[in-house]
Amino acid sequence: MKETSPEAIETAAAATPAEPTETPAADSPADRVADPDGKPSKAKASPLAKEAEAYITALFAKEMAPQLTYHSIGHTEAVVKECRALAPAADLSPDDTELLLLAAWFHDAGYLDVYEGHEFRSMERAGAWLAEHGMAAGRVQLVKDMIKATHRDETPETELQKLLVDADMSNLARDDFRSRAEMLRTEWELVLGKTYSNPEWAELQLNFMLGHKYHSAAGKERYRKTFKKNIEDQRDELKKREKKDKKKAKEKNETFAEPKRGIETMFRTMYGNHVKLSAMADKKASMMIQLNAVLISVIITYLGAKMGKAGALGPMMSGNPVLGIPVSILLVTALGSVTTAILSAQPDVTSFAWLKKSPEIASNRRVNLLFFGQFTKLSLDHFQSGMREMMRQKEAIYTNMITDVYYLGEVLSRKYNLLRTSYTIFMVGLILTALSFGIALLYKS
Repeated sequence: MKETSPEAIETAAAATPAEPTETPAADSPADRVADPDGKPSKAKASPLAKEAEAYITALFAKEMAPQLTYHSIGHTEAVVKECRALAPAADLSPDDTELLLLAAWFHDAGYLDVYEGHEFRSMERAGAWLAEHGMAAGRVQLVKDMIKATHRDETPETELQKLLVDADMSNLARDDFRSRAEMLRTEWELVLGKTYSNPEWAELQLNFMLGHKYHSAAGKERYRKTFKKNIEDQRDELKKREKKDKKKAKEKNETFAEPKRGIETMFRTMYGNHVKLSAMADKKASMMIQLNAVLISVIITYLGAKMGKAGALGPMMSGNPVLGIPVSILLVTALGSVTTAILSAQPDVTSFAWLKKSPEIASNRRVNLLFFGQFTKLSLDHFQSGMREMMRQKEAIYTNMITDVYYLGEVLSRKYNLLRTSYTIFMVGLILTALSFGIALLYKS
């Protein structure tokens, strides 16, 4: 396989090589014998080539890793089929045809050992197997040189090398090259960890196809038309993807400019929840205010009455001064709790002093023209100008609503923090009051 590696864009458009439109027909010697339909014939495989076929098929079935979804036995078989079609067109002799088919069968055998630089392992495997079968050293070297020519950094020189490289890259002239390329994409993800988005992959394929050329005269004649057509199809595919991506991006960016029911429901729910939470906080604060107000009134009334009758301390406290401690703790608890509860329940308007100094920025994203606490700091002219600008840009309406929700959340956060403090003071104070009262009773006894 003529690789270009991930960096050099291997056959990003790769697909299992297949027969173009003019598919060769029945076996015959490599002398351009035509079939009855007038189509070019396929070269006849020699007995040694058939043995190589049986050997490689069994070897791939036994040792090929499942991650190699593209460089499988199917790819090798397709390359061999293309070589059988190119051999008669190039007027190869039976001996040269045999060498070409042997190189085609072994050209990707190195993938069983290594991914990068597999061509060199393919050469070793082919050389060893052919030597065992008694092939002359000179012919073995020719096969090895053909396999080496499929490396991405090599340039084919002899006619046989050019034919093998063209057959290996015939996938680019196949009608379904794009779908088969997905197999290579999957292989790269599994083996190399390389992932590509659909637009990236489409561009990768197109760039590789534009930089590729067929070398042999037979290959140029056989693949020229379909290869050119596939380049145009790939250009169209890339344009469609770019157009589709732009449309998606536009829809994403313009979501706020269109009144969507889901968005309106979301804002309506958020506003409703904020109003309910605010009402709950005010109700809980009101409960604490009433309860502590009653406690303070009772304590002050009781102490006032006793002070009128018996000086600074009542009779009970005169007999046991320690009782003044729980009473004092309870009074302080009530005061602390009611104070924080009042702070939580009091009306709160977020201050924006900077807005009054710079009213001309009424259209700023931080300004919420829907909130009286802000627009009352503007002059009528600036307020009207800001509202008109907001009505012209629908996105500004949602921006103001988002800003409004944010400031409502700030107010709610402050309310609930104060309310939590009020309840905590009340709880801790009651516990301390009960403990100190028990200690005072023990002290008296």
